[in-house]
Amino acid sequence: MSKKTVKDIELKGKRVFVRCDFNVPMDENRNITDNTRIVAAIPTIKYLLEQNCKIILASHLGRPKGEFKQEYSLQPVAKELSKLLGKEVIMAKDVIGEDAMEKAKNLKEGEILLLENVRFHKEETDNDPEFSKKLASMAEIYVNDAFGSAHRAHASTTGIAAYLPAVSGFLIEKELKFLGGALENPERPFVAILGGAKVSDKIGVIDSLLEKVDTLIIGGGMAYTFFKSQGYEVGNSICELDKLDLARDLMKKAEEKNVKLMLPVDTKIGKEFKEDTESKTVKCTEIPKDWEGFDIGEETIKMFSEEIRKAKTIVWNGPVGLSEFAQFANGTNSIAKVLSEMDAITIIGGGDSAAAIKKAGLEDKMTHISTGGGASLEFLEGKKLPGIECLLDK
Repeated sequence: MSKKTVKDIELKGKRVFVRCDFNVPMDENRNITDNTRIVAAIPTIKYLLEQNCKIILASHLGRPKGEFKQEYSLQPVAKELSKLLGKEVIMAKDVIGEDAMEKAKNLKEGEILLLENVRFHKEETDNDPEFSKKLASMAEIYVNDAFGSAHRAHASTTGIAAYLPAVSGFLIEKELKFLGGALENPERPFVAILGGAKVSDKIGVIDSLLEKVDTLIIGGGMAYTFFKSQGYEVGNSICELDKLDLARDLMKKAEEKNVKLMLPVDTKIGKEFKEDTESKTVKCTEIPKDWEGFDIGEETIKMFSEEIRKAKTIVWNGPVGLSEFAQFANGTNSIAKVLSEMDAITIIGGGDSAAAIKKAGLEDKMTHISTGGGASLEFLEGKKLPGIECLLDK
């Protein structure tokens, strides 16, 4: 971790602007259905309270595309935060308008203000310098703790850092420690499990991990592109026909790098894409024409589990089956269970794999669950994340 954190800077009594990631799911009545991301921001906020800071919090929620829409207001977040912190979080009616500016100016030490959704301004996603400057004018120090948005060069994630001393909060520090540690200096054997639907989403990650891992396990929809590339019938399974050469290249690269690349040996297939479809398990090389692969089979679960159990560091990104349908969630749940029983460093790369772990109630058994799906993918790819690059070096 070569970037400064809140502990490396004098904060006592200062006015601090904190970019959080409060992009949380809500139901139709605007009740928050999963507060993980809000809970993840608490350690940094509490530390700033201990330093008697005047705290201004900012976040986006959803994609309101640059205009005010009530359903994307952060009001429910202010309510939830107040409850979690046991103290009132003042809510601003706008982002850089009169209300926000006035409230920010009048903040007392130990008070917290939450600005409205920064994406109500299209200048946010345009990373507009004037907008960044207005955000910066509210504070003396900038803290980025929104790992989930660190791969975006927006005004509140990077632009503002041009005008204020910028450091990370504890959440970004933790993300970099675990994800960075796994990539820089992993305890071996190092195993990566990649699932999800498309190879195209994970090309960079596969490529980058082949330089680092001992074993790469591939499940989920993208496995069928690998089978098709070897000339097998995949029926109606998800398959990217324009990526067959690429799949062959990646297999060749794994061989050259002496990385064990593992694909499923059997698959649970269904007649059609629905919850209660007729299903059966077949060998991956024998998928009938009008059937579709939806999960890894029992043999594969056994084979993958044996390999995973030998590992000392495991990074998992993407479910290995259609885990939102109960009858095709067995593969993903089985992998989650194996990881939960291990004495190893287990890192879950956000997104759907994190959701699957939570659904199974196993989040406490993992070393680290990333809060940023897209950001953790880009980080694993070896890309520089703008929201981290802009912070001060130690």
